[in-house]
Amino acid sequence: MQTLPNPSLETLLLLHGEIYDQGDGYWIRIEAWQVEPNEHIPHGVRYALTLHDRYGTRLLGYDNAHAIKPPKRKRFSGRRLEFDHKHRHARDKGVPYTFTSADQLLNDFFDEVDRVLKEVRT
Repeated sequence: MQTLPNPSLETLLLLHGEIYDQGDGYWIRIEAWQVEPNEHIPHGVRYALTLHDRYGTRLLGYDNAHAIKPPKRKRFSGRRLEFDHKHRHARDKGVPYTFTSADQLLNDFFDEVDRVLKEVRT
């Protein structure tokens, strides 16, 4: 069976290693590569999309490089550790992000970039 091409995934993978200047010292880095699907990365894509300030501080990030700690509860049994997540500001440890497609990931990330840059520039 032949796999149909996935243009949005191909676009994301082509952006791997790119850095984009956003003006005023802000910049974006995109990293994305295919991996064998597994329980933590069922969609088979490792990614890190980040927005940084002039000092290199991450202001925003979407990634699946590590699991995020679930909220503290007395009972943990049966909980799945989330790997897809986003960091909403420099000190954010991450909140779950639902990866549905490479296209949606890019749209969500760039929408958030626009929001953050608007906030920091006003």
